[in-house]
Amino acid sequence: RKDPALSERDIIEHSRKSLAGYKVPKHVYFRSELPKSNVGKILRKALREELGRA
Repeated sequence: RKDPALSERDIIEHSRKSLAGYKVPKHVYFRSELPKSNVGKILRKALREELGRA
C-alpha cells in the first residue's frame, strides 16, 4: 500500500459514502503484491484459496 496511514476502516468508510450498501466490502486485506499469471492477469482463484474460500 502506498499510504501507510490508510486503514481498513478508512477504506470501508469511504466505500459507504460512494457505493450502494451491497457493494461495500466487508473485509479489506493489504498485500504487497497479487498472484499473477504469465500474461499478467490476477489469479483470483489463488486469492480465494489463500483465504480458504475455494
